[in-house]
Formats: sequence, structure tokens, C-alpha cells
Amino acid sequence: MTTRVIIVDDQAMVRAGFAALLAAQSDIDVVGDAPDGVQGVELSRRTHPDVVLMDVRMPEMDGLEAARQLLDPPAGVVHRPKVLMLTTFDVDDYVYEALRAGASGFLLKDAPPADLISAVRVVAAGEALLAPSVTRRLIADFARQRPAPRKDRTALRLNGLTPRETEVLELIARGLSNQEIADSLVLAEQTVKTHIGRVLAKLELRDRAQAVIFAYESGLVSPGAN
Repeated sequence: MTTRVIIVDDQAMVRAGFAALLAAQSDIDVVGDAPDGVQGVELSRRTHPDVVLMDVRMPEMDGLEAARQLLDPPAGVVHRPKVLMLTTFDVDDYVYEALRAGASGFLLKDAPPADLISAVRVVAAGEALLAPSVTRRLIADFARQRPAPRKDRTALRLNGLTPRETEVLELIARGLSNQEIADSLVLAEQTVKTHIGRVLAKLELRDRAQAVIFAYESGLVSPGAN
């Protein structure tokens, strides 16, 4: 099955380079590119890509607002692509906000070509692109700067999880991979995947990225905790 991709970035050379790299893959089809968020949203609505590579900082409309429009579309618009944020910096407040809006992760623009290709495939498959080191630095650093955990429905939703599911959510938020969670809890990796699926369903979360943020904002995990 071919993954349809569009590239939204204000640098023409970045768009051309990414497009050439991805188009050379037999399972990826680059169906268009755009130089800003406004045109990116329009292009996505017209071409219905599976994945949108979205730059963070652009003229006209930045990547954050464009991601919000794509992931929370107006009535009548049913297409919701996966959004992978592109950034020059490995710690970027805009990326945090994009993850809260439902983006599936982020990728550094200077990442090796193989990482870009892998990222598109991972996101297209419905997984969140959050490496453990990224989880620890990005989410914890920004959570540390934000208000105290909300003791409202966000925290109360944790009550719907079983003790095991709560453990799994906490380990996700601490940056552990599925295999590391399995090793920590002495479970099969497939069992961990099942637990993660149930956590996402019960908490009505889109993916692993939103699960990490939920864990911090609900107070389950404290910023900077090991």
C-alpha cells in the first residue's frame, strides 16, 4: 500500500530535497508541496494525503495553526491526515503545542535521510514518532514551565484505567519504548501494545504523543521525574 505525502515548508530546496528522497521509495508517493500553512491546508484538503510533513515556522500561517486546522477541521471536512512536524531545533515550544493539537510527532530537518523515510512510514502506520530522549526533554521541559496539573476531568479520567494500564501510561510518559515497558513489567511486547491501545481508547487520545502529554497534564507524571 502506497503512502501519500505532501510537504509544507517555506524553503524550496527543503521541499525539493525531501520530495526527491521520498519519491524514490516504492511505497511513498509525494502528491504535492506548498510554501506556507495556508496553501498547505488547501493542498491537503484537495489531495487527501496520508501524511503531511509540516514545517513549524512559515509565513502567512505557521505550522502550528495549519496543523490545528488539519487535525480539527470544520464541519463537513472528514479528512484528517497524520501530521509530522519539521523543525530546526530539537526543543521547540511550537512542537509541544502541535503535539497537543494532535500531531503525530516531530523530526529534525537535518536528520539522516533514512530517518525521514522511516518517520513517514511510522506515522503512516498510526504510531507516534517520539523517541525516548525526545519525550524526556521536549515534554518534561515544557511541562515544567506550565501551570500545575489540572485536577478536573483530565485527572479524573485516569480513574477509568486499570492499575496495569496506569503503569503502562506512566512508563510511556517516562520515555520507554514498548520493548522497555515489556521488560520493566515482565510482559510480552504484544501485551503491552494491547494495554496501550486500551489506554488510548479509554482516554480518547489519538496516539502515543497525546498519551505522554495527558500523563503530565493530569499529574500522573511530574516534570523532570526519572
